Amino acid sequence: MSATGMSRVVRARGLRGRVVLAFGVGALLVSAIFAVLTYGLTQSYLLTQREQAVVRQVYIDANFLRGRLETAGADMPTVLTASTPSADATIVVSRGGRWYSSSLEAGRESLPFALRAEVESGRPASMRTRLGGEPVLVVGVPLRAVGAYFYEVVPLTELQETLRILGTVLLGGALVAAAAGGGLGVWASRSVLRPLNEVASTAAQIAGGQLDTRLAATRDPDLATIVGSFNSMVDTLQQRIQRDARLAADVSHELRSPLTTLVASVEVLNTRRDELPQRSRQALDLVTGELERFRNLLDNLLELARMDAGLDPRAIEPVPLADLLGHTLRRSGRSPDLLVVESDAKVNGDKLMLERMFGNLFDNAEIHGHRLVRVRLLADTEADDRVLVLVDDDGPGVRREDRERIFERFATGRTARRSSSGTGLGLALARETVAAHGGAVWCTDRPEGGARFAVSLPRVQP
Repeated sequence: MSATGMSRVVRARGLRGRVVLAFGVGALLVSAIFAVLTYGLTQSYLLTQREQAVVRQVYIDANFLRGRLETAGADMPTVLTASTPSADATIVVSRGGRWYSSSLEAGRESLPFALRAEVESGRPASMRTRLGGEPVLVVGVPLRAVGAYFYEVVPLTELQETLRILGTVLLGGALVAAAAGGGLGVWASRSVLRPLNEVASTAAQIAGGQLDTRLAATRDPDLATIVGSFNSMVDTLQQRIQRDARLAADVSHELRSPLTTLVASVEVLNTRRDELPQRSRQALDLVTGELERFRNLLDNLLELARMDAGLDPRAIEPVPLADLLGHTLRRSGRSPDLLVVESDAKVNGDKLMLERMFGNLFDNAEIHGHRLVRVRLLADTEADDRVLVLVDDDGPGVRREDRERIFERFATGRTARRSSSGTGLGLALARETVAAHGGAVWCTDRPEGGARFAVSLPRVQP
């Protein structure tokens, strides 16, 4: 795997995976370095000790053979037969151009050429080599007194087996250390990520509207600053949200009185509409329309302020959705035949808020989608405990990149424009209402063309 591919895998593991991987790899690296150093030092030490022991034994055997040659003359086979080399060792002697060996497994051809040259030049030497696939140590000593060259071939099989066992043990220890490092990484990652998980959980609760949620106090000095800063930030945010909500509610409430006076005055003028000139009637129509839009805007602002304050538990009751949708259609002057009921269900909620929310969706279909063509009530096939309401129009639809933005307050744009009868708050209020009832609302394309607004709400279980 390339370095780029490895980095992508590491990034994909997440923070906890990276911590565990770092501990595991770190433990493996440290244990591997320790194992390699231990093996190398042990191998060097054991080989050195073994070679020194063999060299000492070779000198003893060489002196013994030289003494026998000095007393027995040139009878080399007899001397070799009488010589007693160390266990499993083989003696090879060169004298007068002839070679003699105490074993058929080793002879002149078994001795490295460089070693023979060194010994024949009059200097003792030793060399590690392989004989028959097995490691051996060859030590050569010149015997000038008898005109011979003494070689002894000592197997290192036992030492090799010892080193193999040592290597296996060190490798196993490295793997165990890596596994222990991974386990330590799991424990450390849980300890490190626990505060982050608490922050994430608290932030999710706050984002869900539980503005009173705070992080618990901690005695950890490293976390105390973070906890204090987070709670202080949430306090500031809550105060700002409450201040903005109070401002919207206060302004809307204060504007109701002059608005009521204006509406009453315009209604008086409308009673004498026929007495007014043509241009005055046109101006009166404009004022009447703008006042109606102004009244809807104030109603929506007050409703949003109420939503920001939270649902009133006293208003929560089981609401039959089919009856509510039919009533909302009739009250808004639309035909109840637009409603298609495929699964009757009840939801727990505020009846007036739900009625206003669906009314806003119906108005949105009329204002931005040409006309409302159908309202379907059906069971959610992906969740048995939820019910779906689909509101369809036959307009131009909503572009994919605008399907989230249209739910913002006072959203503007080609698909979220505000007409003379719109306030820019209807869809925002719909989302707030649905979220307060534990549901969700989103926009998709209608298969026959146009836009479809889907509302998912938790149903009352029978």
